[in-house]
Amino acid sequence: MIRVREAIVVEGRYDKAALENVVDGLIVATDGFGIFSDREKLALLRRLAQARGLVVLTDSDGGGFLIRSFLKSAIDPALVKHAYIPDVPGKEKRKRSPSKEGKLGVEGMSPQVLEQALRRSGATLDGQDAPGGCVPPLTKAELYAMGLAGRPDSAARRKAVQRALDLPAGLTANALLDVLNALVTRPQLQAIIASWPDPPRP
Repeated sequence: MIRVREAIVVEGRYDKAALENVVDGLIVATDGFGIFSDREKLALLRRLAQARGLVVLTDSDGGGFLIRSFLKSAIDPALVKHAYIPDVPGKEKRKRSPSKEGKLGVEGMSPQVLEQALRRSGATLDGQDAPGGCVPPLTKAELYAMGLAGRPDSAARRKAVQRALDLPAGLTANALLDVLNALVTRPQLQAIIASWPDPPRP
C-alpha cells in the first residue's frame, strides 16, 4: 500500500473501494455525473485542491473523460494532476454486461496497474512533503473523545463542525474524519468545539 498526499478523485464507490486496496489516503467519489450539479462537493474538491492538491483518476471511456474535462475547467489546473488507466477490453465481475465502450474501468484494474497510474501522474507518494511533518492523523477514538462519534448528540455535533468549516452536509462520520485530516489541524478542530454553546445547535 502506498501513501498519497493529494486527494484522489474517482467516479464511483466501486472505484473508491478498488483504490482503497492500493492507497492510504483521501479518496473522493464524484458519484459519476452527479458532480456536475453538486455545488457542495465541487466546493470541497476546490478546497482539497488548495490544501493538498488533487489527482483525478477516472475511467478511460467517454464518460470518464467528460468528468475529467469538467474538473479541469472547474478547478485551477495548477493544483490538479491526472492519472490514466490503460484501455483494457472486458467487464467487471459485478456487471452483467460490458460498458457501452466495452472497457474495464478503474474498479476492474489490478492494484499494480492502479499504483503505476498514480506514480506516472506525479502524485506525491509515501508522505513526501506532507504538511505538518510527522503529525499523526486524527483517529476515530479522538472523534469519540470530542463527542463527534458514539454519543447521543454526536450527529448534531458533527453537523456543527460541518457548518463551521462549510463542508457538505451529507458526509458520514468516516468521510468527515478523512476530510478533517485533509483540511484542519487538531488545534483548529479543538478551537471550533471549544467555541460552541453546550449542547451545540442542531
